[in-house]
Amino acid sequence: MSVPQLLVHDRKDNVGVVVVENLEAGTDMLCVVTEDNSDFRLTVRHDVPIGHKVALADLKVGDTVTKYGQDIGKIVAPVARGEHVHVHNLKTKRW
Repeated sequence: MSVPQLLVHDRKDNVGVVVVENLEAGTDMLCVVTEDNSDFRLTVRHDVPIGHKVALADLKVGDTVTKYGQDIGKIVAPVARGEHVHVHNLKTKRW
């Protein structure tokens, strides 16, 4: 059995979390949805550090990012499916 590289906590999430070290651009990741133990494949477009997020769909400026089924912020720069999501393109809605 393969080891997942990305975990998605809730079916409503539009980002997943990298759970391996040294994830390299171009990797065809095994992604597991922990809510129902389903899986899918996604190619990551950038090197992404462990613990960081990857977009599961194209996201445009102003879109809400959902992780753990919860709103965690808004997109401030366009993000394509498979791209790194972090402080350079995601901001809190608090300020």
